[in-house]
Amino acid sequence: MDNFLTFLPAFAAFVLSAVFCPLLIPFLRKLKFGQQVREEGNPEHLKKQGTPTMGGIAFLAAVVITCVIFSFFCPEVFPVLLLTLGFALTGFIDDYIKVVKKRSEGFKPWQKLLCQLVFTGVFVFWCYRHPSIGSEVVIPFTHGRTWDMGWLYIPFAFIAILGTDNGTNFTDGLDGLCASVTSVIAALLAFISVRVGSGTAVVSFAFLGALMGFLISNAYPAKVFMGDTGSLAIGGFVAGTALVLRAGWFILLFGLIYLIEVISVILQVGYFKLTHGKRIFKMAPIHHHFELSGYSETRIVAMFTVVTVLLSFVTIAAFF
Repeated sequence: MDNFLTFLPAFAAFVLSAVFCPLLIPFLRKLKFGQQVREEGNPEHLKKQGTPTMGGIAFLAAVVITCVIFSFFCPEVFPVLLLTLGFALTGFIDDYIKVVKKRSEGFKPWQKLLCQLVFTGVFVFWCYRHPSIGSEVVIPFTHGRTWDMGWLYIPFAFIAILGTDNGTNFTDGLDGLCASVTSVIAALLAFISVRVGSGTAVVSFAFLGALMGFLISNAYPAKVFMGDTGSLAIGGFVAGTALVLRAGWFILLFGLIYLIEVISVILQVGYFKLTHGKRIFKMAPIHHHFELSGYSETRIVAMFTVVTVLLSFVTIAAFF
């Protein structure tokens, strides 16, 4: 019975998300909240123009309701949800500007960064002051030994959160990609949470179930996209949960797909400017490079998900 109750948040969130998505899609269509596809992007994606976006609202609602039912006021769940919803709000405003104001770039970079810094600052302050977290992090492959980073924890946490958030944002570029990769990571974080007895198990299981429910509508061919509302919220959940578990350094391992997506963009932009127009990849982020190299969306999603599964097993070995 205890095992059943442990997994119950995942089942509840799955059902809620699977129900909310079909209900939300007609509403988004009515409001004309359709995806704006950049003309300079992959020409194959032009057919996705007008597909309802901001679908992240559906799985986020499922997560929040599930956490409210099971342990909203848990001292470890509330701050993770606060960071998640703060980033979701940032993404919502960004999506609104794109789909309503018809500005394909959405928020100006400095505006988005400012919002992210504010919510990150609140969360990092909470972690730093929390007696069971403080400035300690688990060192990989040391059987759970920790390192007290002192004041270095603050810039480390900022980089971990902002880097992860941008990584999930870049990963959301193919049907079902970000949701599939993050479902695996949510399962990993849920497993670690249960093993160490952390309340973050509830929010992790809730995200696992909610993303799986969302994939019913988001898998190729997608009927709805999560938008920045969903992708930025996912970054907040992943980084926030990892830091509460004192597993910030492990993001580099289990979140390697996010990292590669970010690095591919940095390399592409930097090389383009240095060489006055030359490119390393056919297109960035790197999932688009694979697309233009002849791989189908479903194959790329499968490859990236399998890689994340394998990295999750390595993370478990490194953490315990």
